[in-house]
Amino acid sequence: MLQRYLILLFLVVSSARLFSQHQNKVDFTHADIDIQIDPNLKAVEGEVTYKLKILNRVDSVFLDARNMDFTAVRLNNRRVNYNNNGQTLSIYKKFKKGKIYAITLDYKARPKQTVYFIDGESLAHSRQIWTQGQGKYTSHWLPSFDDMTEKVEFDMNITFDATYEVVANGKLQKTKEVDGLKTWSFNMNNPMSSYLLAFAIGDYDKQELTSSSGIPIANFYYPQDSTKIEPTFRYTKEIFDFLETEIGYPYPWQNYKQLPVKDFLYAGMENTSTTIFSDAFVIDSIAFVDKNYVNVNAHELTHQWFGNLVTEKDGNHHWLHEGFATFYAYLAEKEIFGDDHFYWKLYDSAKQLQELSKKGKGEALTNPKASSLTFYEKGAWALVILKNQIGDVAFKKGIRNYLDKYQFKNASIDELLAEMSTASNEDLIDFRSQWLVSPDFPFEKAKEHLMANSPAIAAFLNLKWELTTSLDDKINSVQKYWGFAENEELKARMIAKYHKLVSPEYIKEAFNSESIKIRQALALAYDKVPMQLKKEYESLLDDQSYVTLENALYRLWISFPKDRAHYLDDTQDIIGLPNKNVRLLWLLLAVLTKDYHNDLKEDYLSELFWYTSPQYSMETRQAAFGLIGEVFKFSDQNLLDLIKASEHHSWQFRKYARDVLDDLLNDVEQRQRIIELMEGLNVDEFRYINTKLNTK
Repeated sequence: MLQRYLILLFLVVSSARLFSQHQNKVDFTHADIDIQIDPNLKAVEGEVTYKLKILNRVDSVFLDARNMDFTAVRLNNRRVNYNNNGQTLSIYKKFKKGKIYAITLDYKARPKQTVYFIDGESLAHSRQIWTQGQGKYTSHWLPSFDDMTEKVEFDMNITFDATYEVVANGKLQKTKEVDGLKTWSFNMNNPMSSYLLAFAIGDYDKQELTSSSGIPIANFYYPQDSTKIEPTFRYTKEIFDFLETEIGYPYPWQNYKQLPVKDFLYAGMENTSTTIFSDAFVIDSIAFVDKNYVNVNAHELTHQWFGNLVTEKDGNHHWLHEGFATFYAYLAEKEIFGDDHFYWKLYDSAKQLQELSKKGKGEALTNPKASSLTFYEKGAWALVILKNQIGDVAFKKGIRNYLDKYQFKNASIDELLAEMSTASNEDLIDFRSQWLVSPDFPFEKAKEHLMANSPAIAAFLNLKWELTTSLDDKINSVQKYWGFAENEELKARMIAKYHKLVSPEYIKEAFNSESIKIRQALALAYDKVPMQLKKEYESLLDDQSYVTLENALYRLWISFPKDRAHYLDDTQDIIGLPNKNVRLLWLLLAVLTKDYHNDLKEDYLSELFWYTSPQYSMETRQAAFGLIGEVFKFSDQNLLDLIKASEHHSWQFRKYARDVLDDLLNDVEQRQRIIELMEGLNVDEFRYINTKLNTK
């Protein structure tokens, strides 16, 4: 036992020694990558050559390399001793201070994560292959560096089927095609952390733009989505130009590309010069008012400065990434949609953070394990307050100095604050304590800022206070504020929260509004539509909003059974948002409506059940599972689709599927059905279901 302990201790100490040695004594500067992707084996095979400068004499160097096979490891073109333990590759040699070496690695990887192979069978138009490095580690497909402080200039050649499009970091220098295979060669001019290295392969066309400063911008899209280019990428150039001006530092990379992929793990990911985002944001013009890409577009673009140009030293400084990206995205939205939009978003953010603090779950921005809500929203609020405190001129000067000083390097929160303090000549100790270190969210400070800058929010909060404290008639109070509420967001929120206190005359007047926000609030206000508002409510079925349509259709169908066929006829050709929200609801209601196209009911039911198939997006599948599960028993194919979803690469969708399966396994009949289907499962699916059966 003692011997095992000593061996373990030796391994831990050796690993720590190598890590320290690598960080302080070796600088990897450049990588030439040449890889070929095999979609059938789900493998990456190739060669990478790293140039490294020895800062101090060492006898070994290492790279992170997870579950890779190496066929050759060479130092300056000569074979060298090495050790591959499945996590790191260690290379042994007496490296001399001041010398530059080249390490060449021939390898093969079958990554279990980080590279995602979306098969053509599960995709309506073609297969996709794409990467996600942050939080997943690029070292699953390329020997590289899990530590963000090692920055390398990466140049990459990727070989794949010539009928596809390949996109990666940097500038496409050339392509070469041989026997149906094509090699795309990408060049970068500056270093970055390994987690930002990325590629995406799929069937794409592209829209080309140029920023006011001359930076090429490419918006990639699926060929069948050509009519959705404008609404999906709306304001891209305006956002780019605004951020360059507002940040005050030129865009630091050669070009900018963004492309959608199926079932992405997040909304978007800011790979250097190459943002990958969820195709759930590929929308038509009607969907733009309900769910658009503008905020994500601005957020990921901001990361090209905050995260990619200047990178956090470690997770303790994550505010420097997400807080800044959220803050500047809000400013971009303010530029596009106006002050009112900006302050109401901040209000909603503040309310969420207040609730977190009330529950005793508030978190410091210096906590590396803080939630996304903390890093994104509290992080943005901290910058709103900092800018307000030191003034716009000092704030921009501090930001410019920070980016100048730490460009292509790593930084800490204290280093950022030092630049802001110097630029403003202010002591920021209290700011740091209250906004960054304290786990509580200073809601009263935020509220004070909002009320000083937004008359509409001030009126809303005053009304809330009056209703809570005043002995006056509540109806009179609401109607008093309603009378001068010209602000559409204020009126929409009053409808949502206080519609029962608003007179029918005022509500009917609101239905005459052309504001989508006000009419959407009306659509959501009533679980059952009052008869006196039937005509007005029916007008919502003509609105240019899929959220409004979905809610109006459902509430009208519930409220007026005799008119169900009429409502269904009016909406039968509408698909809705990318998750097919209107179509799914329509199919369910059509099946449930007595005597409505009885000859087509089986077709409607079949279509509804088909939307759980892997060929559809996880958002569509989850919505279909939810609707079917509420009313019907799952078909055998639905159950197989659900089991397949339980092994999905997206943890959110995977968890949803597993939660539904857990409920089904508690039912004797459904449990037996699942057992009978196990014969057709793959190894991972069988293992998971078998484990669940043996634990229940």
